[in-house]
Amino acid sequence: MGSRHIPSRTVLFETEKNGVTYRIPALLYIPRWSTLLAFAEERLSADDAHANLLVLRRGILYHSYVEWEDMFAVERAHLPGHRSMNPCPVYDDFTGQIFLFFIAVYGRTTEQYQINTGHNLTRLCYVTSSDQGRTWSDVTDLTQRVIGESLKEWATFALGPGHGIQLKTGRLLLPAYTYHIEYRNCFGKLCHTTPRAFAFRSDDHGKTWTFGDLVPNLQTIECQLVSVDEEDGSNVLYCNARSSLGFRVQALSSDNGIAFQQGQLVEKLVETASGCHGSVVGFPAPLQFLSRVSVKNSLPQQPLNAANVAKTSYIGTKSVHQQLHNGGNSLEHHQLKVQSNICMIMLHKQSKGKATGIDNRDNRVQLLSESKDLQVQKRVSKTGYQFQLPTWVLYSHPTNSRIRVNLGVYLSPYPKDADSWTSPWIIYEGPSAYSDLAYIELRTEELGAPGSTPLIVFACLYENGITSPYEQISFSMFTLYEVIQNLPPNPARHHAPLKQDGKRGLCSPS
Repeated sequence: MGSRHIPSRTVLFETEKNGVTYRIPALLYIPRWSTLLAFAEERLSADDAHANLLVLRRGILYHSYVEWEDMFAVERAHLPGHRSMNPCPVYDDFTGQIFLFFIAVYGRTTEQYQINTGHNLTRLCYVTSSDQGRTWSDVTDLTQRVIGESLKEWATFALGPGHGIQLKTGRLLLPAYTYHIEYRNCFGKLCHTTPRAFAFRSDDHGKTWTFGDLVPNLQTIECQLVSVDEEDGSNVLYCNARSSLGFRVQALSSDNGIAFQQGQLVEKLVETASGCHGSVVGFPAPLQFLSRVSVKNSLPQQPLNAANVAKTSYIGTKSVHQQLHNGGNSLEHHQLKVQSNICMIMLHKQSKGKATGIDNRDNRVQLLSESKDLQVQKRVSKTGYQFQLPTWVLYSHPTNSRIRVNLGVYLSPYPKDADSWTSPWIIYEGPSAYSDLAYIELRTEELGAPGSTPLIVFACLYENGITSPYEQISFSMFTLYEVIQNLPPNPARHHAPLKQDGKRGLCSPS
């Protein structure tokens, strides 16, 4: 393992002298146009009730760095008399259209007031852009059309925050949650609400929307979604949600967000005292030149461990995850020798201005090349076995169990397994809170290196500061190689989670 490394960052939004604060980051990457859209709430102060408009900075990815344009307000993302909150962008790759969803909350009404009274004063809205975020349509209020009578059962609701996703089928999905009213009248007062995560969806490229069932058991609020492919060709929708139970909650859907199975606690992903928003993003496992599984039955020539993995383009699925944590025991069904090129990018320029990226003048781009044969061993049926690249998941969240500090990223090569998460690589040391991740696939020739092996890069937009997490919103980029190199060798011990509030178990969403 290399020495501890902190990725460079660019400050995109910063608290102003008059008290104007920027919160709730949302990040969207558009591969077709190599464009990054960084959204945030502009608030008159850090208080949720002082949210105002949504703002945006557009960034263009030029091979090895991002050039950021000036900030501007998305003024059409607004309902008169309401404040705009929880930006949740999603890109339709079939049509090239961007949807910026958000909630519009009446006046200065707080979420807690709505929870206490059951009087929902929140609207579901969106604007669209067909020119990569330069201009936006008029606002559309979907509340009555989509939620309708169910609104009477929701004390309040919100989106994400952070990015939505599109499935291979074209379905658009938006992460969301509601405080569902369980019992309304207890001696004339609202008796009980329970926070539940769910998903809005569209199967006609955003023309119509509906929503699915709520996560049925554990309390879940702010959440994000990942479409997870598995080796056998199957797929599952993965939801990772904030909770008040001391740990994150994950829930799976086998019908792409219509209904979720029972949620489960992820004890390796500890929540802060009141919980905090976290982000998840999926990406294909970095196996190269693989089309079909060969039917053989042998063991690998050498065990895999964290050191070996860091020098290859491969960290397998569940069985290889066990290798990382068990010190390199033999694999029962897999033997992989991978032919690939990996670029390690040290994104190290400290900046507060226009660009973040690789400083080629400092010779910080290092190409690591390894050439091996690829052979995958797996027990298969007589009819054969079609292999697809499984999905891994990266997750970002503050790493302290008590306060919002030390933002870290965690890796899971088998997200369905709640025990598969690594310990975190801390990418920002200090006060930090909400974040949003994006996956970027680059080709090595774009960086001046030979070959066509995809380079796996991540972008993270996150709240941070020196004395408070809400002083700035910064942007960082780093590679999968860097993530693996900087993961701690052993799982860290966490403080015991705080007990759930016996009365309501409510989370304060910001």
